[in-house]
Order: sequence, then structure tokens, then C-alpha cells
Amino acid sequence: ILTSEARAGWSARGRALAEDPQIFRLAETAADLLERFATQRPRTLAFALFKYFPYGGLQRDFLQVARLALAQGYRVRVYTLSWEAELDDALARDPAFHLELPAVPGVLNHVRYRQFAAAMAEHLARFPVDCVIGFNKMPGLDAYYAADACYEEKAQALRPAYYRRTSRYRLFSEFERAVFAAEAKTRIFLITQTQREEFVRHYVTPSERMSLLPPSVGADRRRGEDWQTVRAAFRRDFGYADDALLLLQVGSGFVTKGVDRTILALAALPPALRERCRLIVVGQDNARTFESLADESGVGDKLQIFSGRDDIPRFLQGADLMVHPAVLESGGIVLLEALIAGLPVITTASCGFSHYVTEAGGGEVLPEPFAQGALDARVAALLEDPALRERYSQAGLAFANEANRFNMPEQFLAGIEEHFFAC
Repeated sequence: ILTSEARAGWSARGRALAEDPQIFRLAETAADLLERFATQRPRTLAFALFKYFPYGGLQRDFLQVARLALAQGYRVRVYTLSWEAELDDALARDPAFHLELPAVPGVLNHVRYRQFAAAMAEHLARFPVDCVIGFNKMPGLDAYYAADACYEEKAQALRPAYYRRTSRYRLFSEFERAVFAAEAKTRIFLITQTQREEFVRHYVTPSERMSLLPPSVGADRRRGEDWQTVRAAFRRDFGYADDALLLLQVGSGFVTKGVDRTILALAALPPALRERCRLIVVGQDNARTFESLADESGVGDKLQIFSGRDDIPRFLQGADLMVHPAVLESGGIVLLEALIAGLPVITTASCGFSHYVTEAGGGEVLPEPFAQGALDARVAALLEDPALRERYSQAGLAFANEANRFNMPEQFLAGIEEHFFAC
């Protein structure tokens, strides 16, 4: 090489190469490629919830958001202690969907929840994601969807003083504080203004960390043109007479939904009216306590309890009155479902979505504090007045046009993108 006559040519070509500015842009080019890869690769969203079962409101909201995220090109990883349903074909075949079921020991739920949160944090440390979204309160969340009411509010307002000395209280209080404390970083998506007021009162949560979402109502809950046929078929299939008055209550967690209140209202009806009535309850819970209460109240033969079902639209068309006297509920999507199905509603002001009943004019909202006598009287009045029920029904159907703006999954994901992925 030292004696080669080609050395002069090599030198000339080297000097010519030095004139190309691209050879001095290694760092800039690498940064550009990394940025392009980061923006083009599918982002991964982790969803965390303690338990999945198909008929809970929180669970239904989660699944709507997860499906939309998959449709928009995200990868979805779900952390949960239990998945009490078969994965449908769409999820089972989707390579972008992954289900993590951490195996944690223990019998008591609150003990297992702590271990679940620790196991999830350990797994995320080894396999990071772009955003961790919780549908239950727990440490380590980037974002939280507030499907539940303020736990501290409930503990102070509805529980005896000794409850706040239990390990269960300490766990849920700690987990709620991890999300809502003033110094926390979690982005919070609320479903009612009442939630904002409660969380600020107990935790002084900065308002700039909280956003308010609209509800989401399935289109299948709307009354169709064949509703009378659906109604007649429902009554025929379940053996209800055409002139029977059917009270309907839908929701899992019978204590908080106030099923006992509804049973007592049924028992308090005038005998002739009570004879025509049936109470249908649909939801996931232990029915035995409420069946016993109905028996003790003399209406055991008029109560029918179903576990969670997929054919709720039939029940909405087949019933005459939605009764939902919840003790405490952050939302209450069933109220909106009843309204757009044309089913009159009676509920309590403790439901976060009760204001929609007032706005629509599709039923009645009982004020707090709750009085059983007021519920008894209004249920009787509504059952005795078909013209009033029809007026409420028509108002709810008119409100259905407003329900087009209830696009929670779209707005929730848009909020995630704005706060975590905006350039």
C-alpha cells in the first residue's frame, strides 16, 4: 500500500468523500431513525382492574375502551386477578391483545389486591409499557378511570367509626390516596361532577389533573320499531301476564344498588296493586339475603332474581318501571339505558347520573337523605298512573337523540393521547 501508484487516487477519493456532509451526521441520523421508530411502533397500553366479569359497569366500560384501543392500533395488555368469561374470538385471535393473570395467594380480597398491585409493578418493571391505565384505584397508575365513588366519602358517611381501624379500610384508603393525593401524578378521568367535589374535599386533588368524561350507552338499548313484539315475546317467554306490572332493577352489588329498598317498596304497595306486580332483579351478587327479605316481607313469590345476562334490552322493553334507589353510585349507566329504551325511571340523588333523569324528564329522582316512605309512595303513584308513565316514557325516548353525544371510549382515549403522547 505504501509503494502503490494508486495512492494518489485513493487520497483524492477520500478528500472528495469529505465533501459529503452526510458522513458527519451519524448522531443526527440515528436520532431521526429512533424518533421515527418511536412514533411508528405500536404503543402499548396496560389496563389494570381487580376482577373482570361481563356484567359489571366498570368492566363493561373497560372492555369498550380496550376494544377501541385495539381498533386504533394500540397493543393492549390487561392485568387482572380473574377473567370470569370466555375470550371472544376477536380478542383471542388478536396478537395485539395480551391477558396477564398474576397468581397471588390469599383468601381476603384486600390482601390479594395488595399482592396483585405488587406483582403487576414487578412485571411492568421487566416489561414496560407506554401508559398504565387503572379501572380500580391502586399505586403505579399513569391514568385512572373513576368508575367508583370516593371511598373515603363512603367510609366516613356510611360506615361505623371502628371500620376505619380495619386492615380493609387501610388498604383501600392507601390505594385511593396513591391516585388522588395532591402530590400524586396520576391523570384522573371522572364520570360525574360529584366525584370531583368529593375527591377535592378529601384529598385537595389539583383540578388540572382531572377531566370529566361523558357516559357511554350501547345502541342496542334504544327502543326499536318492533318494541311491542319484543315486549309481548318477553312476557310470554317468562310467563308474565300482559296486564302484570313489572318493576325492573339491573345492576351488580345488590346492597349498594338498594335492592332491599325496592323489595320493601313492593311490600308496601296496596294489596290490590301489589297482586298485579312482579319485581325482576338482574345482576351479579348473592341473592339469598334478598330472597329472605322478600319472604319475610310477604312478597317472596313476586321476586325473581337473575344473574347477569346479555339480553337486557328485552327486559327494558318488557318492564313497566325501572326502580334504582341506590345507596351510593358514582354513575348508574342503567338509568340512561332505561331512558333511551322508553322505560320510566325512579332513582335516588345519590346516583351520579340521576341528573340525566331530571334533564330528560323521564322519571323521578328522590332527594337525599333517603326516606323509604317517599320511595314507597312514589312507586305506588307511578304504578297507579299509566298516563304519567307514558309521559315519562316519551320524554326518555326524545332524550335518546341527546344520547348520541355519549361517546366515553373515544373521549377517554383522546384524553390519554393528549396527555401522554402529544408531541
